[in-house]
Formats: sequence, C-alpha cells, structure tokens
Amino acid sequence: MVEGIAVSDNGSATLDNLLTENRKFPPSPEFAAQAVAKADKYEEANADRLAYWADQARSVLTWDKDFEETLDFSDAPFAKWFVGGELNAAYNALDRHVERGIGDRVAIYFEGEPGDQETITYAQLTERVKQAANAFESLGVSKGDRVAVYLPMIPEAVITMLACARIGAIHSVVFGGFSADALRSRIDDAEAKLVVTSDGTWRRGKASGLKDAVDAALEKPGHTVENVVVVQRTGQDIKWTDGLDRWWKDVVETASTEHTAVPHDSEHPLFILYTSGTTGKPKGILHTTGGYLTQTAVTHRDTFDIHPESDVYWCTADVGWITGHSYVAYAPLVNGSTQLMYEGTPDTPGRDRWATLVEKYGVTVMYTAPTAIRTMMKWGRELVDAHDLSSIRVLGSVGEPINPEAWMWYRDVFGGNAGVGKRRENPAPIVDTWWQTETGAHMIAPLPGVTATKPGSAQVAVPGITIDVVDDLGNSVENGQGGLLVIRDPWPSMARTIWKDPERFKDTYWSRFDGMYFAGDGAKKDADGDIWLLGRVDDVMNVSGHRLSTTEIESALVSHPSVAEAAVVGAADETTGEAVVAFVILRGEAANSDTIVEELRAHVGKEIGPIAKPRTILVVPELPKTRSGKIVRRLLKEIAEGRVGGDASTLADQSVMQQITDALKK
Repeated sequence: MVEGIAVSDNGSATLDNLLTENRKFPPSPEFAAQAVAKADKYEEANADRLAYWADQARSVLTWDKDFEETLDFSDAPFAKWFVGGELNAAYNALDRHVERGIGDRVAIYFEGEPGDQETITYAQLTERVKQAANAFESLGVSKGDRVAVYLPMIPEAVITMLACARIGAIHSVVFGGFSADALRSRIDDAEAKLVVTSDGTWRRGKASGLKDAVDAALEKPGHTVENVVVVQRTGQDIKWTDGLDRWWKDVVETASTEHTAVPHDSEHPLFILYTSGTTGKPKGILHTTGGYLTQTAVTHRDTFDIHPESDVYWCTADVGWITGHSYVAYAPLVNGSTQLMYEGTPDTPGRDRWATLVEKYGVTVMYTAPTAIRTMMKWGRELVDAHDLSSIRVLGSVGEPINPEAWMWYRDVFGGNAGVGKRRENPAPIVDTWWQTETGAHMIAPLPGVTATKPGSAQVAVPGITIDVVDDLGNSVENGQGGLLVIRDPWPSMARTIWKDPERFKDTYWSRFDGMYFAGDGAKKDADGDIWLLGRVDDVMNVSGHRLSTTEIESALVSHPSVAEAAVVGAADETTGEAVVAFVILRGEAANSDTIVEELRAHVGKEIGPIAKPRTILVVPELPKTRSGKIVRRLLKEIAEGRVGGDASTLADQSVMQQITDALKK
C-alpha cells in the first residue's frame, strides 16, 4: 500500500492515491455506553454551529464576564470569538478547581529521565503558578509583555506558561532542540522582555545544556531581554551574568503564594508559537484566549473521552510544539484532569521506558506520534508485552498521517494488552487526530464512543468544524477522490494572525481559495466520505512530527563557505515519516568527500538545531530548474526516494537529471 503527493511546476497539487483500507473497528457496546461524547454532538453542531460553540464555551470555562456575540468575522480572515467576554486562562486551569474542592486531586505526575519523581496537586500547582506570576511581575513583566520560554519537559515549563497567562503576558515557547540563532531570531521578533530557561536537561543519561544556548543567543547587543530566570535541573556548570541571570529558586520559590487572577478580554493574546514557513522566516502564530481554551478543552474531553475523576492522561509531546501547548499545558488542566509529564527519551534507560511508565502510573489515555510508534515497532513488541498495560482505554495519534500497519500495531500491542501474557477481546480505540499549529486544536478526529475507526484515517471533522477536500478551483471532490484539504468556516481556536505581519497571514493561509483556509495538506475522501491525509503539498517537511522549512535548511547550507547552492526535500522514511535529504553544489575549490558531508550536517545542526540535520547530503553538479530559475523539487524527491522517470519537460536543461544520476553513481 502506497500513497504519495506530487506538486507540479505551477504549484497545483496532483494526488496519487493507491491506498486502500477496508478494516473497521466500531466501539464496543460497553465503551459506547459510558462515552462522554455521543452521536447527538454532531446533530447539535449541525443544527446551529455558532449556538453549539457558545454552549460549549459556557460549559467548559468560567467567565468573569459573559460574551455578547459568539463570532465576529466581519473583518475576515481576522476573527473574534466570544466577543465582549472576559476570563483568565490560569484561573480556569487552576483556581476554580481548588475552589470547588478538588485541590487534592493530582494535576501532574512528573518523572524525570533519571527517575526522579514529583506529584503535584491542583492546590500545589496553583500556589506555584501564583509564585511565578508574582516573581515575573517583580521583574517588570506586565500585561502584553512577551516572555520567551526555553525549557525542557519539566513542571516549571507549564508553571511558566500559566503564570504568563495569569498576568496577561504573552509567552513564546521555543523548542529546546533549537539552536542559539533560532532562539535569538524568535526573541527579537517577539521583543521578549524575559527569558525563562534551565541549566540543562537530561537526555539519554547525560546532562545536555540549555543555558549555554541562551548565553550565545544574547551575546550580540540589541536584544530586548532584561532578565533570564534559570531553573536548576542538572546542576551542571553554567556561565553566569550578574544583573541579567537569576535563579528560579531565588526569585520564584521565595515569592508570595497570594495572587489574584484578573480577567482578560476573550481576544487578549495568549501566546506566540513560531512555525517554519516556506519563505524561510519563521512565522509567529498568534493565539488568543477564549476561543483557544474553548476548543482545546472540548476536543480534549470529547476526543479522548476524558473522565477527569479517574483518568491518567499522558501526551508525550514537548511543550515547544503546539501539541504540548494545547494538550499538556492548557486543556488537561482546564478539564481538571490528572496527567503524566515525562522529561526524557523513550529508550532511556531501556527501550521499554514508555511501557514502564504506563504500567507505573496506570495511564488510561495515551497520545503520541506515529514516529514513536514506528520506532517501537522496530524495537519489537516483546518489550511492551512484558508489561501490564491493562489500564489503557484510549489511544491517540498526532503529528502526521499514521500508516495502517503502525495503527494496527499500536492497537494490538498497546491497546490490546490486558496484562502480561493476556490479550483483550476489545482493544482500546485509537483516535487519529489532524490539526496544526495554526488551527490550535483538533479539527479532524473520531469520537471513540461513536465512530467505527479505520486504520490510518482521521476520518471525520470534529463537531462544529467544517472540513472539505477540494480541487484546484475550490470545488468539493467526490467520495473516492483526492484534492486539497480546506476549512470552510471559522473555528474558535483558529490563529488570529501572524505576529506583526497580518498581510503574510492572509497571503499564507487565505489567498489560495476565496473565503476558505487552505491547510497546505493533501487529502482524499474514501467511499464513505471519511478523510485520509496524504501529506504536505508545500515545501514544509514533517520530520518526526516537527514541521521544518526547506528554505531555512537550504539557507543554512548555503551559509557554509563550501556550498554554492542547495535544495532540500523530504523523503519518505520508515521511522520519522519524512527525512531531510539535501542536494548541494559545492564551490569550485571545495572537494567532495565524506568529511565535507559530515561538516555540512554539523553546520545545519549548529545553525538551526539537531532536528534539522539532513539524513543524507548528495553532492551534485547541477540542480533541476525551470526557465524562470525555480528548482523542481518534485524530481529531487524522486531521486531521494529511489524513484526515477518523472516528467522533466519543464526543465531549462533536459540533461540535468542525467548529470545528477551519473554523479551519484560515482
């Protein structure tokens, strides 16, 4: 079974879909009977979409001031949801649960990679967020200021995000794997006043530095940062700058635990999250408060069938990505859930670490990426089968389309485990979710108590969401056909703009089709009308669930003195979904060797971060280009994936592909 997507030279999408899947798994009668979300959710949303979302907003959130209008889309594509309403995100995630008597419920079970543990109740988390809010205010941070967060998966990351939300500051979380240069570009764009980081984090048994990247990012003058607050995590030696650096323990843990959460407008900015774009410059996606919290909380509850009084939920995503924002820092806490946070990698100290954690904490809902599932498939099911995973009742997938084989393995090995050596008659349902940084929350996902799930398909739009698959002219395709995935109506958790660049927001997401958001993904409708994602149609690669711009990596390669030109494509990879493959033309004096290849990989890692290192770098004499000078990446992708024979008729030089093929044979 194969599925693929090609992009023609004029930018129109051509979908080749050869995937067929006929297996279906309806929910068991027992699961359906106790499910939080029933089929009437679709009926209610279809009858009156805006009334549905208004009702959801009032049911999942506590409003200091009720909203007067559900949606104002008069300045499309710039939306305002729950207009006139006021609320506080941190109060909704914390204080109100304490006030209603569940302060003793566990909010976060934390496990560090070395095995250190911490159990934090809602009452304790509320106090710690209040302390952080007081500390940040004492450092001059106020409503509307931006705070850069460069932390590993430790409780202080969530505490920092919620403390910012409490006082109305806007957080900008930067993934800890990004380089100093990438961090600095995001600090500068957001004009961050404060940076919160740690001395380091634990990775595969070793202390990995974070503070040193902050130091390097702030070396050059001209930044807006006034203070750097440092969490002591590993105890490693770090550079210290008096007057700039402050220990978390000195400024946060000594602060008062009394702090009043003030209400903010529903449209007050909550956070900026930078995502790579095809123009090379990262895009600062801006999300606001009321609509974002509503849709993330509703989808967390309904997609995962959350019973907060009994579930232990675990989302394995890092807070540096949108999944960690929506389904770690915000929605689980707004819903009063108990969740697990884990700092390290799945293979430390052994490859059964995740199974050990599920067994240890009695995880009932697990949400992870296909990359992780495929990796564990390679390691072998015996590692998982040796543990009792009978607590699991819902499994989730996120970050990229999941292939049916991985879906079935996930269902059988994780969802079918009824204890060591025992199998379930009805394995736990899998909810495969499609959404983006820009959408903020789930847009396509099954309801586990309603939907007959299909291996590899995200299937149906979330209640209240209008999804379609269209052709190049914006017309809906028939069932069984492929096309471009679009969203036809505004939704509560939609990005409001790109930070400081509203024109780019319109051009990037709303210019392809009149009145529709173009997601940048290809998709098909099967015979039942269910949706199958077929991958990106632009030049953004999805590597292990991380969206990386080809242009950014190409820019990093060309910045090396030995490289004259570069083109990057994503090639199918069994483990990571896509892998980075680079084609480079060396400068005349540079010699093609194994040394230069490794030097270039290291250079990309330094310029952008380790996640962006090309899996393969191929030195070529020329690149395939159109007469206008545009590189035809479709042909390079074919080479990277071992395929040949694509249409080269649009190339300025028809012999280029043969030149490349001959060079790679040497």
